[in-house]
Amino acid sequence: PVPLPFSVPPTLAVGGDLKNTCCVGSGRSAWLSGHVGDMDDLATLTAFDGAERHLEHLTGVAPEHVAADAHPRYRSRTWAVRNARGRPVRTVQHHHAHVAAVLAEHGVAPAQPVIGLAFDGTGYGTDRAVWGGEVLVADYRGFERVAHLRYVPLAGGDAAVHRPYRMALAHLHAAGIAWDTDLPPVAVCPPVERAALAHQLTTGLGCAPTSSMGRLFDAVSSLLGVRHTVGFEAQAAIELESRARGAVVPDGEYAFAIVEGTPLLIDPAPVLRALVADLRAGVPVGVAGARFHAAVVGLVVELARRVRSERGLATVALSGGVFCNALLLVGAAAALRSDGFTVLRHRRVPPNDGGLALGQLVVSAALTKEG
Repeated sequence: PVPLPFSVPPTLAVGGDLKNTCCVGSGRSAWLSGHVGDMDDLATLTAFDGAERHLEHLTGVAPEHVAADAHPRYRSRTWAVRNARGRPVRTVQHHHAHVAAVLAEHGVAPAQPVIGLAFDGTGYGTDRAVWGGEVLVADYRGFERVAHLRYVPLAGGDAAVHRPYRMALAHLHAAGIAWDTDLPPVAVCPPVERAALAHQLTTGLGCAPTSSMGRLFDAVSSLLGVRHTVGFEAQAAIELESRARGAVVPDGEYAFAIVEGTPLLIDPAPVLRALVADLRAGVPVGVAGARFHAAVVGLVVELARRVRSERGLATVALSGGVFCNALLLVGAAAALRSDGFTVLRHRRVPPNDGGLALGQLVVSAALTKEG
């Protein structure tokens, strides 16, 4: 079991739709299931049924409450509603659950807010946008979104996920950078598709706004010519990290712009312009990739400093699938610690959606206790 910092009523949390696990908890203990997988076919849904029953049998927990992701179309949430059997179903915002999971893993006390950085590919936001580059001030009971990556259009939904060159073109468009054919994602995109995509991005047709850091990594991977299409989740980002490992970062790092407001907006346009300039100057791909990783590390530290200055908080929780990137995670944790922050990172449960159910469970329990 994962020991919990406060007592919870018997609860089942059903996790997300990717890399699914479920979790049961009672008293001061929580138990996660083994990996179930992506909830996209009947076989996986059947496996989830078996995993949930087996976990309850092993632990003796008879759940009186059910927690699920707030996304209205997640199959895990649909399962929770269908199998509630009169039990209350509480929905939990995706990135709040990520941050709560790392808090629970480290035994952080209730009502002790932290600076939560939740960087991932996709999560349903409270404004119905696709979140994923979020800075939250959060405890178990709630969160405030204090900064996020600037929205760009996600054209065609899953098409942009499976073809990172589409995400690269969306980010170039948002940054005001011309689609010149010397740029790898422009060259690889068929002209007919490019024209259709330009129309979508200009008119908003078939587009959803996204603040996803995972999609930005995909875009940069394509922009540098590393990976334009993917066969599995995060392939483009993984290969970008691999190319960046061991590269020496020269002076003059890339830097994101931070636009004042409530919340703060993180603008990647300066980073994209610098990447294009380096690409055209013949800078090795590994070096450009390393400079991008260093820019994200610098962004993490700068955002944490701003929240510390305004709120007096000095503990940072890192969660979300982007922090499976060891180059980013190790760099960010070291830079934050050297700046005087306490850093909470996952060690017993995954930072990606495999750990989501634990966060759902503790948030649901905290809100249940609150009434």
